[in-house]
Amino acid sequence: MKTIILGIESSCDDTSAAIIADGILLSNVTANQDVHRAYGGVVPELASRAHQQNIIPVVHEAMERAGVLPKQLSAVAFTRGPGLMGSLLVGTSFAKGFALSLNIPLMDVNHLQGHVLAHFIQEQGVTFSPPVFPFLCLLVSGGNSQIVLVKSHHEMEIIGQTIDDAAGEAFDKCAKVLGLPYPGGPVIDRLAKEGDASAFTFSKPQIKGYDYSFSGLKTSFLYTIRDYLKENSNFVEERKNDLCASLQSTIIEILMGKVRKAASDLQIHEVAVAGGVSANSALRKAFIEHGEKYHWNVYIPKFAFTTDNAAMIAITGYYKYLNGQFCDISLPPFSKTTID
Repeated sequence: MKTIILGIESSCDDTSAAIIADGILLSNVTANQDVHRAYGGVVPELASRAHQQNIIPVVHEAMERAGVLPKQLSAVAFTRGPGLMGSLLVGTSFAKGFALSLNIPLMDVNHLQGHVLAHFIQEQGVTFSPPVFPFLCLLVSGGNSQIVLVKSHHEMEIIGQTIDDAAGEAFDKCAKVLGLPYPGGPVIDRLAKEGDASAFTFSKPQIKGYDYSFSGLKTSFLYTIRDYLKENSNFVEERKNDLCASLQSTIIEILMGKVRKAASDLQIHEVAVAGGVSANSALRKAFIEHGEKYHWNVYIPKFAFTTDNAAMIAITGYYKYLNGQFCDISLPPFSKTTID
């Protein structure tokens, strides 16, 4: 009998459901929420309301595409946290009710672990080459910038993390200074391709160990624009591409510097990247170049698995199911936690 897992993700503003059977992805459906663009960021109340509208249609569509009936499910995996509490409550409540109605087990999934284990999503007809344990994973998103030592599917250790802002947050906040729409990261990535990355120099905080800091970079970026605007009121519009290219280059240099140090110190050559910022084209290029230069085996996720998605929740739930790691139905969601 196949082990079939329904995965549910609702940590922020994407409602997603996926079906994995014996480790192979059969479907992955996501409903996005464009309403937040008008506010320049995710509005928690609007997000939770949209999840309530989307959760049933999304789960139904995922099961339809997979050709799976409710009675065939082995268990339900859901994002328990971290994330927006209102959004998490919708997904958690649905998962609990659905599993209870079918009398099948539940697996609670740490959203951050899901991003790391996205590298183990196996698709039909696609070559499957997952990372070899132990490996390093740079987890970068709007809310997280961490270097994770991954020892197994179930054992991960944060060896470095941001002490203030995350890399994705730096992208978005600097994009807002430039008057770019939300989310700003993808827009900066696009404009940077037409700019000169050496045009401007911004502050690179010197933090000990493997930790990150991006608050100083944001301040440096803001002051640079302020100073140039005193001389030329059209400065931002005239140099927008160069500003984006220089900012992006600086952020990636900061990120990769710590990864290089960790890989060298720990003598690990299996290196991966995950999270929403891993969709950035320059960061993906940097990983490929580092792999060639330092003889790393580099793992970069498919674009569909970089942002929040239920496939990563389902595959994490699959490994927890095999390991007998079920959760009690009374466990509440949590808004903040670490990966380990």
